[in-house]
Amino acid sequence: MNTIEKALMHALFLHLHHNIDKAIDFEAVDALNKQVGKIFPGALVVGPGDDAAVFQFPDIEGTFVAKMESHCSPCVPRPYDAAATGAGGAMRDVLAMGARPIFLLNFIGTRPLHEKVIVGPCGFEGKCTCGKCIEMTSKERVDLMVKGLRDMCKAMDVFIIGGGFSTSFSDIVPAVVVSVIGKLVTAQPLTKPAKSAGDRIILIGETSNDGNDTLYRAGLVQEMRPAVALFEEERKVMEATLAAFRTGKIKACSDLGAAGIGAAVCESARYGGFGAKADLTNVPLKVAGLTPEEIMICETQGRMAVQVEEKDVDEVLTAVRSKGVKAEMIAEINDDDKQVFEYKGKTIAVIPNRPSEEDLKELQRKS
Repeated sequence: MNTIEKALMHALFLHLHHNIDKAIDFEAVDALNKQVGKIFPGALVVGPGDDAAVFQFPDIEGTFVAKMESHCSPCVPRPYDAAATGAGGAMRDVLAMGARPIFLLNFIGTRPLHEKVIVGPCGFEGKCTCGKCIEMTSKERVDLMVKGLRDMCKAMDVFIIGGGFSTSFSDIVPAVVVSVIGKLVTAQPLTKPAKSAGDRIILIGETSNDGNDTLYRAGLVQEMRPAVALFEEERKVMEATLAAFRTGKIKACSDLGAAGIGAAVCESARYGGFGAKADLTNVPLKVAGLTPEEIMICETQGRMAVQVEEKDVDEVLTAVRSKGVKAEMIAEINDDDKQVFEYKGKTIAVIPNRPSEEDLKELQRKS
C-alpha cells in the first residue's frame, strides 16, 4: 500500500466515521424499526445507512429527509468554520438524497462560559507554542460557533428552529451537533449505492487542499487543517444540484464529506456491488498545484457527486453549468471489485472492496 491508499483505506475500513456499525448495534435498531413499522407502515423509506434518513408522516403528503452531523474536533482550531461546515455538510447529506434542506436544529456543549480556551493549531494541547493561537473565553468561542451556524443557514435559506445548549463540558473539544430536515424534490430518494456498470460519476464544484482530517487521523500529516466554510459556493452548488435533479436523469448521488472524492467514489461503487475507475486529472481545482493525494482525499466544501447513464452526461453537465458552477465527468462505474484512481495517466491508488486481513492488520498498526 502506498501513502494515498493507506490514508483512504484507513478511513474507509477502520475509522468509525465510515464504520459506525462497529460501535452501534444496527441489527437491534432494525428490529425496533420493523416493530414500529407495523404501527406506521411505509413511514420509514430509507433508514440508517445512507447519507440521510427518508421518511413519510402518516396521512401527510410528501416525503421528508433528515440528517444529524457533528463537527466537534474541528471547532478546536477553527470554531467558526467548523460549525458552519458541520451545518453545510448536513445540508448536503439531505440534498444527496434528492431533497431541499429547509430546517436546522443545533446542540452546543462547552466549558463554563468564563473559562479560557485556546483557539488555533495548538488547541488540542491546551497551550500555544506556535504563536498563531488566540486565547479567548468559552463564551467568545460559543459566539463564533453560533455565528458560523447562522451564516451558513442564511446563505442556504434554511431556518434555525431550535436546539440545545450546555456548559457542563470539561473536555478541550466542544460539542457542535446539527440536524437538518428537508423535503424530497425528486421522484424517488437518490440513494448512495451505484446502480449500473457503465454509469458515469459527475463531480459538481471545485476542489482545494483544505479539510485534511482523513490524512491527519491516519497519522500522515502533523497538523489538522479543517475545511474552510464556503457560503456562496454551497448555495450555488445546491442550486446546480437541484438543476441536475430536474433533468430526471440522476441515478445516485453523494455529498463529498469525510475523505472527499476517494470515499464518495469507493463507497458508492462498493455499496452497489461494483468497482470504478476515476481520473483525477479532470477534477476542477480551486487552486493550482494540488497533489493527487490532496485532490483525492481533502474535504473541500461545496461539492456533490451524481451518477448518470453515459448518454445523459452532456445534458446533466449543461444543467449544472447553467448555474455558473464547474462540473466534470470524473469516473465510470464498472463490474470490477476495486476502485482505481489515476492522475495524468498514472495509477496512484487501487482500493479493494474487500481488503486482505494482512492489509487491515498493517493499517491497525499504523493507526
